[in-house]
Amino acid sequence: MNRLMPLTLNVNGATHRVDADVDTPLLYLLRNDLELNGPKFGCGLGECGACTVLLDGMPTRACVTTARVAQGREITTLEGLGTRHALHPVQQAFIEEQAAQCGYCLNGMIMTAKALLDRDPHPNVDVIRRELSRNLCRCGTHVEIVRAVQRAAELLAARHESAGGHA
Repeated sequence: MNRLMPLTLNVNGATHRVDADVDTPLLYLLRNDLELNGPKFGCGLGECGACTVLLDGMPTRACVTTARVAQGREITTLEGLGTRHALHPVQQAFIEEQAAQCGYCLNGMIMTAKALLDRDPHPNVDVIRRELSRNLCRCGTHVEIVRAVQRAAELLAARHESAGGHA
């Protein structure tokens, strides 16, 4: 029985129509149908965080979130944060603090950090560590990642201040 249905996904500010089973993991649609490479397949169980996207602004594991759940909601992937020539402050901070080693976890770390900083623009180290604790980094760059989130908070504050407090 063919269970394909036309689905509408709102990804990075654009509307996309895909034909898929409503129980297809969002990650597969993002990577295979929309050719977005930010979210990674890590564990497939929602445990490692490599596939994290923002769903209506909340960090969400795309490997265990179905198309049915994501349809009609705002989905933001790493590609939706900034561009090569205009990085988002979180992306810029991760580069400045050299928070990448292999880079596989960075998608989840950056997306989770973005959501945290949207909710709490000035988190302390304990809050940052707690927020990122469900994102696995096997290379051991945890210290640099925490510093990158702190740096991102500084960059966002400076951006807000230079915009006259209206950024």
